[in-house]
Amino acid sequence: MSPIPYHPPVKRSIAIAGHKTSISLEPVFWDMLRDAASAEGIAVSALVARIDAERIRAQTPPGLASAIRVWLVSREP
Repeated sequence: MSPIPYHPPVKRSIAIAGHKTSISLEPVFWDMLRDAASAEGIAVSALVARIDAERIRAQTPPGLASAIRVWLVSREP
């Protein structure tokens, strides 16, 4: 079993509905996000916008980075 690649979060800017926002995620989550967007045939920014819209509807919305992490680990493969 190979070691888990621990790395501090990396901040990137993404436009959501025409507004730029910065998101800090660990590289493994950026990789997962890119793979998920590719699998759906959409841009990473489009997937982040969809996750953002879902999280805003939650009774107690988490931060965007947390919502992305939860979405990634909860989604069906």
